[in-house]
Amino acid sequence: MAAPLPDDPTLDEIRSHLAPIIAGHAAFDGWTEEAVERAAHDAGADPGAAKLAFPKGATDMIDAWFAHVDTEMASSFSAQELAAMPVHKRIRAAILERLDIVRPHKEALRRAIAILAMPQNVPLAGKLGWRSADAMWRLAGDTATDFNHYSKRTILAGVYGSTIMVWIDDESEGEAETVAFLDRRLGNVAQFEKLKKKLRGDPDRRFSATRFLGRLRYPGR
Repeated sequence: MAAPLPDDPTLDEIRSHLAPIIAGHAAFDGWTEEAVERAAHDAGADPGAAKLAFPKGATDMIDAWFAHVDTEMASSFSAQELAAMPVHKRIRAAILERLDIVRPHKEALRRAIAILAMPQNVPLAGKLGWRSADAMWRLAGDTATDFNHYSKRTILAGVYGSTIMVWIDDESEGEAETVAFLDRRLGNVAQFEKLKKKLRGDPDRRFSATRFLGRLRYPGR
């Protein structure tokens, strides 16, 4: 159970505290001011301050909820658990844990996806997908700061997003279709790790900006 709001909370504290509660109401009320009001009532928060915490409305609520999922995911694993798993298993466990966290609010997630799919919200959808992928890679222990940092997160954002779309409509026993789909897609992540190790061990096969530009200027014949 989440800790109660402190006395005289900041808007950021209200936002973080109410986000998962709003998700609980969004399945019925949508990502609306009504959902915020109900969540504020549940939490004993000032309704006026609650509305101020989400000035952009639905997109702010969804953003805050996804951030909550990131935090919950990160706190779900101990260092010992993570150390016992190879990297691709950590990523798999992180995605499945995220599904567990949002499972009680599946309809709210469906509504959130519909909102994020609107043309004006596509940039935000990309930002949130990237942030989730970054949270999972950091949980998995990734510390890359070069091109790999961006490539790995781009790949994982795609894997996670497509898995969510399968999961939303999965009615198979034990969500077996989702798990099977995820395992197939995670082959991309595993292959990326293998390729990275291979390139690290072979300097001639690493990407070199100088070599690349040189080939553009003096193409082979």
